[in-house]
Amino acid sequence: MNTASKLPRTRSRLSAAAASLAIAGAIGFGAVTTGTAPVLADAVKVEAPQVPSFADVVEHVSPAVVSVRVKAKIQPASDDGPDFFQGPDGLPDNPQLRRFFKEFHFGDRNDNRWHQRRDRRGDKPRPVAQGSGFFISEDGYVVTNNHVVEEGSAFTVVTDDGKELDAKLIGTDPRTDLAVLKVDGKGQKFTYVDFADDSKVRVGDWVVAVGNPFGLGGTVTAGIISARGRDIGAGPYDDFIQIDAAVNRGNSGGPAFNLSGQVVGINTAIFSPSGGNVGIAFAIPASTAKMVVQDLMKDGSVERGWLGVEIQPVTDDIAESLGLSSAKGALVASSQDGSPAKKAGIVPGDVITQVDGKDVASTKELARLIGAYAPGKSVDVTVWRNGKAETVKVDLGTLPKSDKQASNDDQQSAPVKPDSLADLGLTVTKSDDGKGLVVTDVDPDSDAADRGIQAGDVITAVNSQDVAGPDDITKAMAEAAKAGRKSVLVQISRDDNNRFVALPVAKG
Repeated sequence: MNTASKLPRTRSRLSAAAASLAIAGAIGFGAVTTGTAPVLADAVKVEAPQVPSFADVVEHVSPAVVSVRVKAKIQPASDDGPDFFQGPDGLPDNPQLRRFFKEFHFGDRNDNRWHQRRDRRGDKPRPVAQGSGFFISEDGYVVTNNHVVEEGSAFTVVTDDGKELDAKLIGTDPRTDLAVLKVDGKGQKFTYVDFADDSKVRVGDWVVAVGNPFGLGGTVTAGIISARGRDIGAGPYDDFIQIDAAVNRGNSGGPAFNLSGQVVGINTAIFSPSGGNVGIAFAIPASTAKMVVQDLMKDGSVERGWLGVEIQPVTDDIAESLGLSSAKGALVASSQDGSPAKKAGIVPGDVITQVDGKDVASTKELARLIGAYAPGKSVDVTVWRNGKAETVKVDLGTLPKSDKQASNDDQQSAPVKPDSLADLGLTVTKSDDGKGLVVTDVDPDSDAADRGIQAGDVITAVNSQDVAGPDDITKAMAEAAKAGRKSVLVQISRDDNNRFVALPVAKG
């Protein structure tokens, strides 16, 4: 074979190899000197909005957040004795309480924050609860939840740097689930935080929760305010902030901060069918906490104004029957004997619409407004009565420590002569004392049945007019129809409790 004929093919192969090396050098596999600088591609870069960092907030507020340990002395008892939490799954046997404790976790003995420890001296169980709290003054006042410290006999505050300090209980307020402890720092000045201005807290704002979940201590989670004004049935002053930051057992009593390091709420409860975090937590708003904490620090307890009425919401039907323009206010079902309301002339059927010029949107709003006043305060209460607004002056009393229980001892005699109110779907008879009509039967397909009227209920008034016989009800319905109203307001008494029901006026 001719050697010269191989040269072009060899040169071609060498040129291809050189080109490959040049490309490899250009993409970083090697350096090839070609007389020109290699061209490199730019790294990926995304121009996205900057997510706020919580590091600065956490750095400043963490020294003010503490863990709270609670020990309780318990009396020896037989293992066979009853226990409130001794249902088959550790929850109360009462069906209503079981539902409450399953859905809303407030730190009861059933959660993981309770442990059984043994006393070395007597081998007696000593329950230990763990929660969270935070300093609100440099001299050592600590805010936490009442359910964290209740029934406790010894309290220890563990600071962010691990120091354990003894604390004493200053006061508690079970109605808002708040408590205040005091640490003796022996002259030490503690880092503390302030409460935020509620008026500037908005749904969608960032919040940072710091606490002691599952006893881990110093844990930070973040989220947003999901809702405000939540009522979860925990008490008469429910006005919770809902947040979606991860809050678990042990976070109770811990703060939720805004990005300025101010406390917007105190973590109190979680909605959790499973017992763990599902992104729905409830915090006591700063405005409520600030007011209660000031009273606890000053007096060790909270005294609230007392009006002394049983109330119910104003529905659309009730508003229409009374001639109200909107379903707002609190309908008075009864005034307690000797109460400030009764002394001032507030009667069943009145709708409380304002207190000292402040609108009452609901029954909860009325409770919060009255509770914010000190006992003895004189307030102007506006009521809707007989189709017009009236104002009465009430000297508030002191809210009783415990609610009065209504007596169920009274027995009603069997009806003798029932009368039919077919238009309402009711059969009634006169009561033994001549005050009202006893319902003996309810048509299951009637509006009365739909609104919860039952046999045994006593109709005491219609449109604020006392009822002595069936004719009084017929007359009241005719007058309502003549006035162009679609319903009448019926006052019902059941088990010594009063409530109002709006029933449609019969169509002629």
